[in-house]
Amino acid sequence: MEALEGALPATRRRRPPWIPPFLGPVPDLEPAELRTLGLVSLALYFEQYDFSMLTSAWAHITASLGIPESQFGTDLMMIRLGALPALGIAAFADRIGRRRLFLVSLVASSVGTLLTAFSRTPFQFVALQMATRAFMTAGTAVAFVILTEEVPAQHRGWAIGMLGALGSCGIGFGAALFAAVDVLPFGWRTLYGVGVIPLLLLPRFRRGVRETARFERMEAARRGEGALPARRRGTSLTAALATAVHLAREHPRRLAIVAGVAFLSTAGAVSVFQFTSFFTRTVHGWAPWQYSVMVFVGGGIGIIGNIVAGRMGDRFGRRLIGAVTMGAFPVFAAVFYNGPGWSLAPSWIAFVFCVSASNTVQRAFASELFPTAKRGTASGVNALCETLGAASGLGLLALGTQAPGNVARMTTLLSLSLVASGLLVVLLPETRQRELEAISGA
Repeated sequence: MEALEGALPATRRRRPPWIPPFLGPVPDLEPAELRTLGLVSLALYFEQYDFSMLTSAWAHITASLGIPESQFGTDLMMIRLGALPALGIAAFADRIGRRRLFLVSLVASSVGTLLTAFSRTPFQFVALQMATRAFMTAGTAVAFVILTEEVPAQHRGWAIGMLGALGSCGIGFGAALFAAVDVLPFGWRTLYGVGVIPLLLLPRFRRGVRETARFERMEAARRGEGALPARRRGTSLTAALATAVHLAREHPRRLAIVAGVAFLSTAGAVSVFQFTSFFTRTVHGWAPWQYSVMVFVGGGIGIIGNIVAGRMGDRFGRRLIGAVTMGAFPVFAAVFYNGPGWSLAPSWIAFVFCVSASNTVQRAFASELFPTAKRGTASGVNALCETLGAASGLGLLALGTQAPGNVARMTTLLSLSLVASGLLVVLLPETRQRELEAISGA
């Protein structure tokens, strides 16, 4: 009887209140694993909130700062390129530890978002957003590494999907606040001021986020071999980037495919998403609250793609789920930008579902396929290629939208890049329910 009572908590653990019921059942994970998921998801929540502001409030930002429509694509491309240093930043996770870099990125991105609220010129806005993106992107990359290393293999896909879904809820939060942008004091600036919240929660993050067991074991092995501990080891940018070079030499095929998937999928997805608010307002005459309702309600349905991809990836394989969802994305994007007004919300939900699912697969591969000593760097390379893909997609969008009415045509064409990324996914080794050491050899 005592043995039975001792087993009950393991099989009937209470559902964490911060996981909404609509995201489905929660597998049997240890409390520490769920706590880690909750904290890194909270950080990702505010990152996605910041990203959503650039889409939702873009019309208000450009009107306030006097940015002409002909400059939209260039400025958005520059902001996306601000994430380029993320590779160098994320690479430090393999030298100083996941936890330390995660916390540094959290602080820097929160400060950057807050300062954006005080921008007075287009240059200031773009420069602050570029710097913020660098640390946000690095922090996101490390968040996925932390979760990949801490969750058991049989539930790793679910955890990665849940991280993406919970983080995406920040977009809904942003949409809810954006609905009141016309009545808020200081308008869009107040929306960016909300970015100070993670900084205020820093003590909670410091207490709750611990170094991963895999990194600590690797550090112990290094010390046993006579290497300096992480806190005393050289942390120059050159040394961090050297890890990326070694990674490319040791795993050239895997890294090239992961990079290609990240580049192509982001190029198409960002191009489609960037002008959704602008398109619904200028072409279909929507009010801000109508767009917010679509993002808030429809997004709640669409982000389930993260969970479906995680669970189905754990069951049927990441490659199959990735190829199907990436291939379906352009169909729904074409309907959104070229179909009748009644099709806007259904097609938006559908392509959010597809891109959510494909992102889960992409980020799982980026962190699962490489050894512990270089996993942070690999996630940084993935983030770098996402940045280059986003900037390239927006750059092509800018070139193709010089004349009025070209947004629909160009976004539809660029969305086809996800078909190519889906074909690349099937070339990667399957990772479902395999231990990381068996996948990467370290």
